[in-house]
Amino acid sequence: MPSQDQRPATASQTSQTNRPLIIKIGKRLRGTMNRISQEQSKIPTEPVLPASAFPWTGELTEKWQTIADEAAAILRHRDAVPPLKEISPDHARIAGDGNWRSFFLVGYGYEVLENCARAPVTAELVREIPDLNSAFFSILEPGATIPRHRGVTRGLVTCHLGLIIPDRAEKCTMQVEDIDLHWQAGKWLIFDDSYFHEVHNETDQRRVILLVQVKRPMRLLGRLANDLALWGIRRSPFVQDARRNLGMWEQAYRQAEQNEAA
Repeated sequence: MPSQDQRPATASQTSQTNRPLIIKIGKRLRGTMNRISQEQSKIPTEPVLPASAFPWTGELTEKWQTIADEAAAILRHRDAVPPLKEISPDHARIAGDGNWRSFFLVGYGYEVLENCARAPVTAELVREIPDLNSAFFSILEPGATIPRHRGVTRGLVTCHLGLIIPDRAEKCTMQVEDIDLHWQAGKWLIFDDSYFHEVHNETDQRRVILLVQVKRPMRLLGRLANDLALWGIRRSPFVQDARRNLGMWEQAYRQAEQNEAA
C-alpha cells in the first residue's frame, strides 16, 4: 500500500477553496431537486424498492456466482483496494477508519478501464444496465460501521447484489429509515439512499456486494432536471478528486499484481 506521503494530498487541497461553496449550493438545491424527483418518478418513492422495478437485475442475478468469483479474485490484493476515504475526501465522515473499501468499475459515468479488465464479466454486465451512474465492489470489513447518512440526490437509486455474505447474516445490517435489511448471496437489496441509512457489520467476516447506482425512472421534466444535476456533479471536485485518487491507487494495485506474479 502506498505510504501517506505518496498519497495525492493535493486532490483535496487543490479544490479546498471551491468545495465549501459547491457543497453549500448543493445542499440548498437538494430539497428542491428531491421534490422534483419524487413528483416525476415513474416508480414508488418509498425507502425500499422491489427488484422487479428494474428488469435488468434478472441477468445479473443469474450470473451472481461469476460476479462473486471475480470479486473474490480482486480481494487477493485487498490492501491495494482503496478505502473509500482515500478516494473521496467528501466521504471522510462516514468512511471511518478505512474498513470500507471500494473497487470501482464505473463512477459517475467514468469507466475505470484497468479495473474493468480485472473483472471482465461483471464489467460487461454493468455496461448493459440502462441509465447506469456507478458500479463497484463494496467491501465492508468485520466490525465495520457506516454511520447514519443520506445520499446526494433522490434522482439516483442504489442497488446491492449480495456476493460474499457473513454466515450470521442477521448480524450484518443496513437500516434504511426504520427498516432493517440483511444481505443474501445472489439477492438484491434496492433502496433510495436519499433517505437516512446506516450499516453495521457485527460479525468477524467480510461483507462484499456489487453496488450499482442508476438514474431513477422519471417523466420528462424529472429526467431533464436530474441530468442537469448529475452533469454538475460529474464536473465537480466531488467526482474529479476521486478520479485523480483512483489513478494513484491503480499504481498500488498493479504493483500488488506484479508481486504476486514474481
